[in-house]
Parts: sequence; C-alpha cells; structure tokens
Amino acid sequence: MELLRNVSLAEFTTFRIGGKADYFCVARSVSELQEALAFARERALPVFILGGGTNVLMGDDGFRGLVVRIEICGIEWGGVVRVYAGENWDSFVAETVARGLWGLENLSGIPGTVGAAPIQNIGAYGSEVEEVIDWVEVLDRNTGDIQKLSRDECGFGYRDSIFKKSEGKDFIVTRVAFRLRKDGAPNLKYKDLAEFFSGKKLPTLSDIRRAVLEIRARKFPDLKTHGTAGSFFKNPIISQEKFKELKKRFPELPGFLFKSGVKVSLAWILDKICGLKGFEKNQTALWKDQPLVLVNQGGASAREISAFADNIARLVREKTGIEIEREVNIV
Repeated sequence: MELLRNVSLAEFTTFRIGGKADYFCVARSVSELQEALAFARERALPVFILGGGTNVLMGDDGFRGLVVRIEICGIEWGGVVRVYAGENWDSFVAETVARGLWGLENLSGIPGTVGAAPIQNIGAYGSEVEEVIDWVEVLDRNTGDIQKLSRDECGFGYRDSIFKKSEGKDFIVTRVAFRLRKDGAPNLKYKDLAEFFSGKKLPTLSDIRRAVLEIRARKFPDLKTHGTAGSFFKNPIISQEKFKELKKRFPELPGFLFKSGVKVSLAWILDKICGLKGFEKNQTALWKDQPLVLVNQGGASAREISAFADNIARLVREKTGIEIEREVNIV
C-alpha cells in the first residue's frame, strides 16, 4: 500500500471539486484496506472511504485525515454472483446482461462502483438494487473484522440503508452478493421505458439495457465533459393528504404510491412549479434536460454548489411546503 500526502481530491470525484487530503491511499485488497485503517487508528486520523467519487461533494478545504480509495476487484460467477466493491458498476451490469442474467438491466448506466450500490440502494427506471441483493460483506473500521449482513439486516429504504445511519457508519462495504435469474421478465413499470417499447415486441434483456442507456443519454450530462454527481436531490415522499392538497393546486403533478406515502417527481416540481429548469448562478446550474442534476460548469467551488442547492431547497419549500433531501454525500 502506497501512502501519499497532500493529494488533490478534485480529480477523484465526478464533480471535479475538492481540496487536498492530508493522506491518501488506494486499497486493492481487503488486507490493504485493513492496513490503511490500522495506520489511521495509530495516529487518530479520521478516515473517508472513496469509491468512484460519483455521489460526493468534497469540501474546498479538503480532508484532514486519510482518504482511502477502494479498488478491490474481482467477480465470482455462480447461482449467487459475488462482486468486490471496487468493480465498476456499469461494466458489471453489462456483463450480467451478456450472460443472460436478469435483475440489473434497468440499473444500466449508473456511474460509480459496486460498493456504493447497497449504501445508496441505487435505483432507476422502476428498479432498486435491494431487490436482487442477497448479502453484503462489510469490514468494521474500528476492529478490522469482516462480517456478512443479510438483505434484511441492511435496512434498505428509498436511497437509504443501514450504512447511512449511526448503527452502520463504521461498516465499509467490501463485497456484494447478487441473486440474479436466467428466467426473468422485463420490468417496464417506469413511464419512459413503457413509452420506449410501446407498440413493439416484448424486449429482450439487451433491448432493455440499450433503451435505458439511450434514455439516460438524453437526460443526463456526459461525465467526460461536465462536472456533476448526477441527481443531487431525492424525489420527495409525502403523505397522501399532502399529495391531494398539491394536486388541487397542480393537477398534473406526477406521483405514485410508495410504501406509506406518495413519491412525487421533484424534476417536475423544479420545472413546472418553480420554473428552475436550466437555472444557473456562479458556474453552477440545474441541467437543462434533467433539473434534478446539479452541474459544475467550470470553476465552481463546493461552497457555491452547496449554497446553490440550499437556495433550490428553499424555493421548493416556499412553493410547495415540501422539504427536499440531498442525495449527494457532502464531505
């Protein structure tokens, strides 16, 4: 394990923003991860675990501690597919499709690593990763011990899991097991997918992946040319009473039953109610084709991005009474 000093974090995040870390290393095995954590414990250093850097906004002042980038790779194919945390998510999804395994095709094109998938309970186009997770292997950052958590023990919720709560904050995801199927069927619940295949024959696994990638390309900026962490906010889940109240004022507001409430489209609210689609300030903007996405147009600071997001949240609250939550991790 090579330990580096004063490393700029901007190049390791898709926002292209961030100050320097006092210490930085890459862990390519579980033993290297344990070694890095031991180094930090001996010096009482805070530790930040970094995957693909696709869902994080690093502060302008950097990180006063050790940043560990997870690059532990490897896939074991079988009835349960075991994947190490450092594998690229979409490359893994592409391989499952190539092997005729159903379950992850609707999650095509999501940037980041496999290790981030259960933490965020990533979801898109009518699917959430919790639906196919069998277990998650974690390392306790305090003891260095490894254990497996069942799907139920992961406490999955909408863009949520035990790993984002106090009881799971010391767990580092090292491996994820997926239970995929050879005899699956298309999930076309999401409106965009249903419209894409309307009037066509039943799509194959490859058809769905191609459709998802095409739809995403129309909506999301290219990470090669734009600094972004994708959807910055979660779609709000509100009470049925609140939804009825808003429908009286905004009859076309999209929403659907989700567990104990109604999930509403924040993109629609930002566009149709707040008039913010394409809004920009100080090199920060809401993406013209998907207002859930905040974009660094070049030279924006973390403070500017955060202030911009706070302003968006304030406007939504004033217009609708809804408190929106950030999806991106602020460090």
